[in-house]
Amino acid sequence: MTRFVTKAAALTAVLFPLAGAGLAGAQTQAVDEKTGPVSFANIASVRIGDEGQRGGALITETQRSPLLPGQSKLGADRVSVPKDDGERATFGGHYQIDLGRYSPSQDPYPPGVASRDHNVVAALQATTVPTAVAETNYALRDNWQGGAKPADNTVLVLEGAKTAVDCTGPAKLTGSSSVTRLWVRQGGALGIVPMPGGTAGLQLKNLRLGPPGDIEGAGKETTLSDLKLTRVAGFDQLIRQDGWRGGDFTAVAGWRAEITTHVKNAEGAALQDVRTTIVLGGVSCSVPKGFVAKAAAPAGGTTATQAAVPTQVPAGYLGAAAPDTGGDGSRLPLGIGLLFGGVFFAAVALLLGRRRKSGTD
Repeated sequence: MTRFVTKAAALTAVLFPLAGAGLAGAQTQAVDEKTGPVSFANIASVRIGDEGQRGGALITETQRSPLLPGQSKLGADRVSVPKDDGERATFGGHYQIDLGRYSPSQDPYPPGVASRDHNVVAALQATTVPTAVAETNYALRDNWQGGAKPADNTVLVLEGAKTAVDCTGPAKLTGSSSVTRLWVRQGGALGIVPMPGGTAGLQLKNLRLGPPGDIEGAGKETTLSDLKLTRVAGFDQLIRQDGWRGGDFTAVAGWRAEITTHVKNAEGAALQDVRTTIVLGGVSCSVPKGFVAKAAAPAGGTTATQAAVPTQVPAGYLGAAAPDTGGDGSRLPLGIGLLFGGVFFAAVALLLGRRRKSGTD
C-alpha cells in the first residue's frame, strides 16, 4: 500500500502542475474585466428629451471586447431601429433608422446606394490592444410624412459611414468618423450636402421632419425641425448603458444627430419643442495607466478571432456588460477541471489495477 500511495502522490504532483501551468497561461492572456483594456461598439441609439429630463432612451445591442484576444460582432438580424413593437413604443412610432440591408420593395436610400450588411465589431487584438469599428449605410425615415415609397420618407442618409477607434497605448489613441456621401431632404428630393471636417458639424433648419411620436394637434405642413450633425468628440456624447465604461485613457468616435422639432398645429400656433438625439456608430476604446501592448504574434501564430461566446450588452440593458468572474481569477475553467480530473482518476484506476494484479501473482 505504501508503494501505491507514493506513486499516486507523485502522479498528482506531475499532473496538476500541468493544470496550474495552463491556468497561469490563461491568466497572463486575460485582461482585467473592470480596469483592463476594453472596447465597445454600438450601431444606433436614441434619446428623446434632454438628458436628465423626462423622456426615454433606446440603446441597441452593444458589443464589448472579450477578456481574451478575440472579437464580438453584431448579428446580421439587426437591420433597423426599431426592431420590434417594444422598441417602436420606446422610439415613438414615427422614426425609423435603416442600417444597410434592405429588400427591393423597402429601399429607403437614394438611387445608387446598394444594400449591404453592417460591420460592427469590438475586438481585443492579440497584442491586447482594444479596437472597435462600425460601418454601414444609415437612413433616417419619418414615416409620419406618409410617403408612397419608403425612400419618400427618408430625411437623412449617411452613405459609406465608418467610425473606428484604436487604443495602442496611453499616448497613442485614435478615433475617426468618416462618410462617403451625406444626403439630406431639403424641401424636395434628397440631395448631397458637403459635410464639414473636424468638429464644426453641419446645421440645417426647417427640414420636413416631424416629432418621433404622436402629439395631439400637430400639423404635418407646419411642423418642421432643425438638425445638427456632428462627430462624437467626448465619451459623454455617446448614448450608452451603465456597463459601457471608459478608462484612464479613452478614444471615441461616432455620428451625433441632434434634432429639435418645432411642433405646431395646423394653423401654425406653437405647441411644443421636442429634442431627439441619435448616435450612429458609437464606438470607444480604453486602456489603463501604464498599459503596454504585447509583442505581435509571429507569422503563422495566433491572431484575434471570433470569440466562442461573443460579449454583448442586450438592447436597452442597463446592467453590467459582462458576468462577474469572481475577481481573484483563481477559478479553474470547467473543461480544464474535467480534463485533468479525468486523467488523474484514470491514472489512479490504472495503478489500482496493477496493484491488484501484483497482489495475485
